[in-house]
Amino acid sequence: MKRLSKLVTPDGQWVAASSAEFLEALGDFDPDYDAPAFAIKNLGFIRFDTLSDSITEIELHPRNVALPALLAVQQELISSRIRLFRIKYLDDTWHSEISASPEQAIARLSELCASTILLPPAERFLLEPRDYTKLFDEYDNPLRPLLQKWRILFAHFDSTVISHALEQGLLSRMMIFGLKPHDFEPVFRFVGARRSNGIWLGRDSEISVIGERVANQPDKEYGAWVSQFYKAVASTGQPRYDIVTAAIQTSHDRSQAYVTRYERLLLPWKTPSEEVFVTMWSKKLGDEAASMFSTSEASSSVVRKLARSS
Repeated sequence: MKRLSKLVTPDGQWVAASSAEFLEALGDFDPDYDAPAFAIKNLGFIRFDTLSDSITEIELHPRNVALPALLAVQQELISSRIRLFRIKYLDDTWHSEISASPEQAIARLSELCASTILLPPAERFLLEPRDYTKLFDEYDNPLRPLLQKWRILFAHFDSTVISHALEQGLLSRMMIFGLKPHDFEPVFRFVGARRSNGIWLGRDSEISVIGERVANQPDKEYGAWVSQFYKAVASTGQPRYDIVTAAIQTSHDRSQAYVTRYERLLLPWKTPSEEVFVTMWSKKLGDEAASMFSTSEASSSVVRKLARSS
């Protein structure tokens, strides 16, 4: 098998090492040095090389990796049929280690990048990536019909998406985010009338936030954190399926946090315009009632969850 080599840029775009797209992302159209190595070491690019039918090599400098790049690589791993992965990463020196499954490689990459990506300073948010293809086999999971709908429509959004969510009893759990090419910052296009949305978005959120940037919600750290996932899904054109634990500062009391743990499915959709839609359906895990803590207590609670899951 011919060696296949590609790079993912800090904003989650896949490029070939010798392509004009790579040189544009590098900012140097005539490099007289090892440009891919420089980009990996200094700019946060990640190299993804398929060495054979049985092994893939991933090379990165974790300290410089941005979240969209990490998400793009993790998404690639989720759909990979290869079972052996060599991870090369730079600390003070270069290290190399083997992961024996996509899941193990995903977990190890998250661990390597955790100090700079997955945990903001307040340590209030936790992501647990899942393989979205496994939803096809979970017949009792309410998210399964939504993924099937996305596949049947070949990712083209139409009015039947809303009616399908309504038929499945999931319209209140639905959100739609729009991303336009010239801006690519997700904005709210639809928010289901779910009671808990008002806790962290504010009163009458299904109306008041429409057209607003996701990053501008009351808890701006949370808004910026989730926005990166929506941008990554829109960029790659691939679904995401995650478990999220978050302590979200509430709109009515900045000293309080709404602690939630939910299963979410993100789907990218093409539209008749250049705008990309990302739909999110979520399912609360555990007690549906809101758990309210002081901000410091909530941070400690999420940290304890992280310690138990690691």
